Amino acid sequence: MSVSETIQSDVASELLLNSNERAFALAQREATALANSDLVPKDFKGNVANCLIAFGLAKRIGADPLMVMQNLYVIHGRPAFSATFLIACLNQCGRFTPLRYRITGEGDDRTCIAVANDRETGEEYEGPPVSIGMAKAEGWATKSGSKWKTMPDLMLRYRAAAFFARTTAPEVAMGLYTDDELSDIQHEPEGRSARSASDALDAARDITPPDEEADPLKMTPEEESELKAGGE
Repeated sequence: MSVSETIQSDVASELLLNSNERAFALAQREATALANSDLVPKDFKGNVANCLIAFGLAKRIGADPLMVMQNLYVIHGRPAFSATFLIACLNQCGRFTPLRYRITGEGDDRTCIAVANDRETGEEYEGPPVSIGMAKAEGWATKSGSKWKTMPDLMLRYRAAAFFARTTAPEVAMGLYTDDELSDIQHEPEGRSARSASDALDAARDITPPDEEADPLKMTPEEESELKAGGE
C-alpha cells in the first residue's frame, strides 16, 4: 500500500470513528431525555443504559423507541415483547399479509394455528399448532392466576403468533420471547438445584446397607461396661 493510500485509509477510519462517536453521543442524549420522562415504564425510568438498549432494538426493527419501551418487559431478568406488539411487528414488516388464526376442536383438543401469506409469492405459511392440551401438559394452564384458565382463546392466539414469529420470521422477534411465554416458564426456587445435587452426592457416598447385620467381633455397650469395671 502506498503512502497516499495509507493516509486515505487512516482518514476514512477517523471519519468513521468520529461518525460512530457522534451517533452514540446523540443516542445517549435521546436516551437520557427519555429516562427523565414520566411516560416511560419503570424499567427505563432513570436508567439510561436500558433506554440505550431499547434504542438499539427499535433501530433494528424500525420502530419508535418509546413504543418499544412501552412494550418491552423484563421477566426473570430477560427482556420480552408483549404479544400484541409482536403481532403488530409481524403485520407491519411488509413480508406477510396480516396474521390470521385457524381454531379447531373443543376442550383439550382446541387448537390454534397462526397463518399468513407471503406478499410476493402468495405462498401460505403456517406456524406450529398450539392446543389447550399442550398448555396443560406444559403447565401453562395450571399455574395460579393463569390467563389460560379465563381467556383460553386469546392465549391460544398469542402463543400461536409467537410460535409463527420464531419459526417463520425470526428476524422480527429477534430471538425474544413474549412476556406471557416467559411468565409461563417454570423456574425452580433458588438453591433447589444445589440442594438436590448435594443430597445426591451424600447418597452416593453412603454405601452402608440399610439392613446391615451386627458385626460379631464388635462388643455391645454392656460388654464394654463389664470389661471396664473388671479392669478397675
